[in-house]
Amino acid sequence: MRRLLALSAMALALAGCATGSNEPGKIVAEDRFAQLVVPGRTTRAELLAAFGPTKAVGFDSGMEVWLYEADAGGGRHTELVLLLDRAGTVQKMRRRPPYPTDKPR
Repeated sequence: MRRLLALSAMALALAGCATGSNEPGKIVAEDRFAQLVVPGRTTRAELLAAFGPTKAVGFDSGMEVWLYEADAGGGRHTELVLLLDRAGTVQKMRRRPPYPTDKPR
């Protein structure tokens, strides 16, 4: 349990770092994303089939963090961060809307 919490905290920290990146994650429709991604059920294969590949960070534990983005208007993006377990199933999902200080791309 502590390991999962630590990985979740790392995933959120990485998501915050990804905001300033020049290379965006795969842009998806946020409403479709919300309909298709169900923690505990959605698999890596389903994500790839529905949205295609994106930025991913793998950990020695076998866990992965994936980042997709949704258009938030004005050239800004909402980050959609997923934590996948060793089996490739989504365990957690976080949505980070753009901060007021985020610059348009």
